Amino acid sequence: MKTKVIYNSILIGMALTLSACSQLAEKYLIEAANETNQTLDTSAADSIVNGGVDMTRISQDALVKALETVDCTLENGAAAKCAKIVVKHQPDNLKIGPFCPETLDDKGGVWNWDGEKLGLYRIDKQFLTMLESQGYQFYDADGKVNIVDVRTTQPTVDNACLSASADESVEMTILLPLSPVKADQAASLDTVAKVGLALDGVPIFADAPSVLQTGHLPALDTCGGHIDPGGYYHWHATSTDINSVFDHDHVDASCALEQKADALFAYAFDGYPIYGSVDSNGKIPTDLDACNGHTGATLENPEGIYHYHASTEFPNLPSCLSGVVAQDNFTTTAKQGIGAENGTGAGGPGQAAPPGFDTAATTLGVSEADLLSAIMKNGGRQLDTAAAAKDLGVTEAALKAALPNKD
Repeated sequence: MKTKVIYNSILIGMALTLSACSQLAEKYLIEAANETNQTLDTSAADSIVNGGVDMTRISQDALVKALETVDCTLENGAAAKCAKIVVKHQPDNLKIGPFCPETLDDKGGVWNWDGEKLGLYRIDKQFLTMLESQGYQFYDADGKVNIVDVRTTQPTVDNACLSASADESVEMTILLPLSPVKADQAASLDTVAKVGLALDGVPIFADAPSVLQTGHLPALDTCGGHIDPGGYYHWHATSTDINSVFDHDHVDASCALEQKADALFAYAFDGYPIYGSVDSNGKIPTDLDACNGHTGATLENPEGIYHYHASTEFPNLPSCLSGVVAQDNFTTTAKQGIGAENGTGAGGPGQAAPPGFDTAATTLGVSEADLLSAIMKNGGRQLDTAAAAKDLGVTEAALKAALPNKD
């Protein structure tokens, strides 16, 4: 029989972000490399295009400094040229929210529920009472929603709606290969894996952590984004084509951003462009690969180029990356969260991991990242300690003794 231990607070720090670095550790082979020594100047009249990558399309409202070309190393160890893009915590002109509703009578953002009656929902009374019937109590007797700012605070309840506050001092540095090349094997994009950078200067990550694993709900706004525990805003969706998803799933929500299903939305971390759900001919492509990409004409490249498409179902992002990404492709001045200098990628108040995890990891002789990964892989809050111990190469007794905050 499996032994399960329920943890109320050890996973708080993972509620919005998890380490994505391990998802990009697969081996790649380069098919081609086209290097350039040109410095990108955002004031230049002509766009600078390298292999389909036009970095001057990144909004100046997000930029901290001028774009530049730098030497970089790809994940397979090959030398390359990358665009270095330094952006703010949030573009100047981007309006965000709502996230968590204050009460059951209010409407918040959206959430992709993966439990019983799975689907995309508006976060409102109907949705929260449905979760209550499944054992997740996100509000008190007066109908007030349990909202926690996970940048500064850890929840004291089993189920909280998470809505981090912004840190306006945070900057992020992104490296994108200027000349994208196909990899020998596609890299899967699992929970909060790094997907790319939108043209508005907002980073894009894959699925947010599941309520089933953490007990907490990191609410997304109606454009599919939220603030990381590190204090910066990021997308979990193709925001410029998300209304197509709401229409498809019959969700009473709307994103205020301009919606254009055939428009260029972003560049993935492998340098390939990401478009909305339809081709330049206005039709949904039928020849997409496993990563939701194909080679074909686009508005920017009528001669044809490999590119990704959004889907009409949430999350409307590529499920994997077909190309080779750069090493250290996302760093931030944030004190926690993905890309933080001292973080594992699992953001939490003040540190990358919940209190006591550094000691537990040291006691077990493993890294904090491996410890967090094993816990999330094997049940999260309802941890299968035997399975997690096996993955870590330790005894179940040792794991149970080392973990903090056990009930």
